[in-house]
Amino acid sequence: DSHTCTGGALGAFATGVGSTDLAAAWALGDTWLRVPSTIKVRFEGERPENFRGKDMILALLSRIGVQGARYMALEFSGEALSSLPMDDRFTVANMAVETGAKTGLFVPDEKTLDWVKQRAVRDFEPVYPEEGARYEREMVVDVSGLTPLVALPHSPANVHPALQVGKLSVDQVFIGSCTNGRLSDLEQAAKVLRGREVHPSVRCVVIPATREIFADALRLGYIGTFIDAGAVVCTPTCGPCLGGHMGILADGERCISTSNRNFVGRMGHTGSEVVLSGPLVAAASAVTGRITDPSEVISSG
Repeated sequence: DSHTCTGGALGAFATGVGSTDLAAAWALGDTWLRVPSTIKVRFEGERPENFRGKDMILALLSRIGVQGARYMALEFSGEALSSLPMDDRFTVANMAVETGAKTGLFVPDEKTLDWVKQRAVRDFEPVYPEEGARYEREMVVDVSGLTPLVALPHSPANVHPALQVGKLSVDQVFIGSCTNGRLSDLEQAAKVLRGREVHPSVRCVVIPATREIFADALRLGYIGTFIDAGAVVCTPTCGPCLGGHMGILADGERCISTSNRNFVGRMGHTGSEVVLSGPLVAAASAVTGRITDPSEVISSG
């Protein structure tokens, strides 16, 4: 899958291949890849509380575009990443491919190693950048003072602050996918939806990414919160992310989604629109019926 690059959050070179390449690897036992050059991306500044992993990768996309790292690797580091939970790091790595990159690698730190040691079934040796390593280029993304972002149709790089898009109504909200269907993503959405109701003109679909996450979300009460708010909860699947199941958009409909792509026809009819966001913005938009910064809903009690 093109979003196999999610594994870059663990410092692993992970990249997707096409079905023909995969079949050839099965048949011949090897494949061919050109070693990519690397862009070093430093996320600096103090990260605002509601500015999460999805916002960070959207901030990068707004600067580099969807082809700015074509057939390169991204290496993520910087002060603003130190406090970023693993779930959010997976989100950042997941969307590295949207810049055209082959992979997006985090430099392993204590948080990474603690996560891996609890799950590894064999010994491993972390890999770090070499001293004096050469980069294609280096860039800095300062997140200080930034607010939650959205990507408007029809490009992940068409990025704007949620506060500045105006009263853009939505027909559907999708919270889930391999990008933002992890436990902390559901926790953020539940925080917004707790004690509130989905707007009567909105369909809200919530799909945990895995069976384990679904079970944990059920145990922690998040699933009950979604149901009480009027959302529909489905067992783990890619769902409407690629127009595969539930929430397929009709002509003229607009969805705000925590998935990774908003191309024409991605979630259904070619006359529909997809807006990308993190779970906080998506949940807030489910309450108001329009694209909404979470501060507007959370501060309103």
